[in-house]
Amino acid sequence: MDALPNVELVIAIGQYSQAYHLGDKRKTTLTETVRSWRDYGKKYLPLPHPSPRNNIWLTKNAWFEKELLPVLRRRSKALLK
Repeated sequence: MDALPNVELVIAIGQYSQAYHLGDKRKTTLTETVRSWRDYGKKYLPLPHPSPRNNIWLTKNAWFEKELLPVLRRRSKALLK
């Protein structure tokens, strides 16, 4: 990451990426970390791994699609302009 000083958004997908990028700021579980996405500022956005095996997680956490995905879309779109 030191070689990329102008990175404006780090999408930390899955628990290993979150452990690396968020360190001791991440929560006890992936769900808690993703649910606390607002705590990580504008640079970091924790997401669950986009695997078909996570369909149960997505069903149990409907807030993810309603709250976090629109933010991801807006931030991504703004960065691509």
